[in-house]
Amino acid sequence: MRTTLAFAIMVLSGAFGEIAITHVMKQIGEVHSFTPRVLFGVLCHALRMVWLWVGIALIAMGFFSMLALLSWENVSFVIPSTALSYAVGAFGAKFLLGEKVNRVRWMGVSLVCIGVALVWVG
Repeated sequence: MRTTLAFAIMVLSGAFGEIAITHVMKQIGEVHSFTPRVLFGVLCHALRMVWLWVGIALIAMGFFSMLALLSWENVSFVIPSTALSYAVGAFGAKFLLGEKVNRVRWMGVSLVCIGVALVWVG
């Protein structure tokens, strides 16, 4: 039970953390110049956005859940299982960020899910 809970926290918090940070970066917009002044301005703008801090907290939660999992389970189980976050990320991109995810990408997500299922069975 604790493994399943830690696994769910790891996958969901990691993926939603990345989605939250993507949301921030889409609000900031594309960086066209990579001078130190411009990069510092983008950083300052990002640091003032709540979703950045939410994303960082979620990614940290996912990381510490992974550490707990690695102390309980074999690395050959934990690391491949993290690939399920790709599926969560694709669903989040489509339904939360409004991105278009084409059929080929959905097929790839399906293959990843099948691979994770094989890791869990084995």
